[in-house]
Amino acid sequence: MKWISTSVSSLAVAVALSCCATTPAPVGDTAPAADANAIPAYVTAAAADPARGEDLQIDARRHGAELVAFSGVKPGDTVLELVPGSGYFTRIFSKVVGPNGHVYAAIPTPMEKYSDDTKKLPEAYPNVEILLQPANALATPALVDVAFTSQNYHDYPDKFMGPTDPALLNKAVFAALKPGGTYIVIDHVAEAGSGLRDTETLHRVDPAIVKQQVEAAGFEYVGESDVLRNPADDHTLKVFDPTVRGHTDQFAYKFRKP
Repeated sequence: MKWISTSVSSLAVAVALSCCATTPAPVGDTAPAADANAIPAYVTAAAADPARGEDLQIDARRHGAELVAFSGVKPGDTVLELVPGSGYFTRIFSKVVGPNGHVYAAIPTPMEKYSDDTKKLPEAYPNVEILLQPANALATPALVDVAFTSQNYHDYPDKFMGPTDPALLNKAVFAALKPGGTYIVIDHVAEAGSGLRDTETLHRVDPAIVKQQVEAAGFEYVGESDVLRNPADDHTLKVFDPTVRGHTDQFAYKFRKP
């Protein structure tokens, strides 16, 4: 697991997560390399839970343990997960936060028809609560420690979602987080400089516009994990194209609410 730190204050978090830079940087600007045992034991145990079933077979591709560790979630925390889908990450979050923690699984109403698996999660994971809300009206019953979205940020500006201005989403996430809380955004990489051009056609988004939009909501950029990066993906194909599906180049950014 590797990630890039961007400030002295971020360095402390980087050391705590025992991650390392994806590219060379000035001394003092990146965290030292970590060994394979850097993932906290409670994350390792949650990822190894046999109840995750078929999820275990795709861990090598989706890097669930690494990304959950990257989020900084810990036992007792409250997590907001946007559009959990089948619940791949939800199941890990649920086990990490434990009986004293809570997971809000947020489903935007335009995504409800794709969310049958999400709605079933509380049956097996009682600390998971479903939030079915308009895409432009995200809110949580209580403040959260971590907000997390994987492969769905690009959906918000698309027609079927309203469209919803990503600025509304980011402001809502900012309001839902506790001071010092973290916001993880994972998505398929679009061509550099493309902005939101490919969100509806290729289901990709330019990482630079995501960073710009999230920072505009008041967040501080902390760093990124490179576990999902794939240089063989040239960013020109739809993410469902069989030659790249499941292996797209993806960014994973971490932001903090001051």
